[in-house]
Amino acid sequence: MSAALDLVPLFRFVLVRTSHPGNIGSAARALRTMGFSRMELVAPHRFPDPEASALAAGADDVLDAAGRHAGLVDALAGSNLALGLSARRRGVNLPELSPREGVAMALAAAARGEQVAWVFGNERTGLENEELARCHAMVRIPSVDDFSSLNLSQAVQVMAYELRVGLLGDELPAPPPLHDEPPADAAQMERFYEHLAQTLDDIEFHKGRAPTTIMLRLRKLFQRAQMDERELRMLHGILADAQRMASLAVRPDKAPRES
Repeated sequence: MSAALDLVPLFRFVLVRTSHPGNIGSAARALRTMGFSRMELVAPHRFPDPEASALAAGADDVLDAAGRHAGLVDALAGSNLALGLSARRRGVNLPELSPREGVAMALAAAARGEQVAWVFGNERTGLENEELARCHAMVRIPSVDDFSSLNLSQAVQVMAYELRVGLLGDELPAPPPLHDEPPADAAQMERFYEHLAQTLDDIEFHKGRAPTTIMLRLRKLFQRAQMDERELRMLHGILADAQRMASLAVRPDKAPRES
C-alpha cells in the first residue's frame, strides 16, 4: 500500500448550499469508497435527513462526522489550498485546471503538510463568484458541450477517484519550496481581506465606484501569492498605518494649532 495514503487526513470535501439531502448521502458514500472521510457542509438545505442516511448506504461514519457551517470561510478554516469545482467559466479569473492537474497541485501541497479543500457548489447554480474567489484555482471536469451538467455526488466521486489514483501512484509530485513560516490558512486570509476592504474604504480608494470588482481582483492576486503568516503580518501593519494616516487627514482637531 502506498505510503502516500498517510496524507488522506489532509483532504476535505466541502459541499456548499446543497439542496437535496440525497446528494449529501451519495457524496458520503462516494468518499467512503475511495478512503476519504472528511466532509464539510455549508448551509445545507436539509440535514440531517433520512434520505441522506439512506443514500449513504452504510457510510454513516462520514455523515456523522460531517461538519456543519453557516459560511464557506468557516468550512475552509485551517486549509491552505482550496480548489473549486465548476462546470463553466465564471467572472472570476482563476487558473483553470483539469481534474488530474488539480490532483497534482493538491498532492504537492499535501506532501508539504498543507491541508487541501475540494469545494463543490449548489446543484443548480454551482459556486457563486464570491465563493470561487475564496479558492486558489478552478477545476473543470471535462464533459460534452451540449450536456455539461454533472450530478453533485458524481462530481465528488470523480474527484475522489482521481485523488485516490494519485495517492496510489508510484511517485508524488515534488512539493513546492518550504515557506519560512507556515502558510496562511483560509481564515487568516479572510481576516486580511476584511482589513484590506476596510482600509480601501478609509482612504476613499473607490471614489464612488462599486468595490466588488476591485476586491475580486485583489483576492485573485493575493490568493495566487499564497502568503505565509509573516508576510500577512507585514501587510496588516501596512494597512494599519494607512488607516492611521487616513484618520489623521480627516481629523483637523488633531492638527497643530497656531499660537
